[in-house]
Amino acid sequence: MPTNKTPFLPIFLGLLWFGSFAGLESTTGKRPSIPGVYIFGDSLVDAGNNNYLAISISKANYPRNGVDFPDEKATGRFSNGKNAADAIAEKFGLPLPPPYLSLKVPFKEKERKSAALTGVNFASGGAGIFNGSDQKLRQSIPLSHQVNDWQDIHKELTSQLGPSEAQNHLSKSLFFVVIGSNDLFDYFGSFKLRQKTNPQQYTQSMADKLREQLKRLHDNGARRFLILGVAQIGCTPGQRARNSTMHECNEESNMWCSLYNEALLKMLQQFKQELKSSMAYTYFDNFKSVHDIITNPARYGFADVTSACCGSGDLNADSPCFPVSNLCSDRTKYLFWDRFGHPTEAAARTIVDLMLSDDSQYSSPLTLTQLVSS
Repeated sequence: MPTNKTPFLPIFLGLLWFGSFAGLESTTGKRPSIPGVYIFGDSLVDAGNNNYLAISISKANYPRNGVDFPDEKATGRFSNGKNAADAIAEKFGLPLPPPYLSLKVPFKEKERKSAALTGVNFASGGAGIFNGSDQKLRQSIPLSHQVNDWQDIHKELTSQLGPSEAQNHLSKSLFFVVIGSNDLFDYFGSFKLRQKTNPQQYTQSMADKLREQLKRLHDNGARRFLILGVAQIGCTPGQRARNSTMHECNEESNMWCSLYNEALLKMLQQFKQELKSSMAYTYFDNFKSVHDIITNPARYGFADVTSACCGSGDLNADSPCFPVSNLCSDRTKYLFWDRFGHPTEAAARTIVDLMLSDDSQYSSPLTLTQLVSS
């Protein structure tokens, strides 16, 4: 997210690509089933919650967003189509998790009861682990508030199934958490923050704060977590365009991402030691996965891993994706949808295939398939 707190979050890549691509075997065979998937995070997985924030400008509910979504509908996803949360749900045969706030409007009781069982999306574009300026200005829903909203759905589920069966249901469900990039953007966009704390201290405090929210989720039924590390936010089109001559990545930004991912991984290991068998997790190394795609794009079916598909100017990164923006003709060949580094649907699907691959180089201590089978 840029320093002016525009709601868009960089580089993740999530959803699945149903076809196989060169050099990577598509997942085959019968996949373990899960009863529900619950999504927490930022614009990488927001399904439209920000549409319901009255004064937020952190929205994507206008063209050309959604150009490849069914009926070309701009749903509030920061993508040309579906996002990672949708892809994960589809891979496990579940309906797309609706945005939580869409279930709060009148006459949605039936949809709310159904979604409580199969999955709800609490993510919000611009959200962070900390309650930052976006939350104060009502631009996004920070993670702590997303967990508050989960408690509401937890009560709904318990009311439907009873306490014992609800816990059994949740123990088999997946809790998908994608967050952290906006907090890093806040840090290197704030002279005051950088005066107050060094990068190591700040990224450690991010991991510590995330642990608090994961514990709250665990206290309210969550047992299986899929946690994504932060990707190379220094390699988004917007960051590259600042280097007008060489279009190189911003390596300082990437260094801060690495610091956070190291702190996150250690925190998860300690969290597991504390909770023992009552918690299992997959940490997906999104930094490495994006690096590998950028280094060898043809292997993954991409032709452009530096420019935005939708935008204007240098690298199509001078402006966000608007209805009048330039639009690439073949979205399946682009890694990035917009200047902020949101993935195209094709890129997102590629990453989800990597999550579900038996190759453990990106996932620890369990692959996602192992996690949902545990």
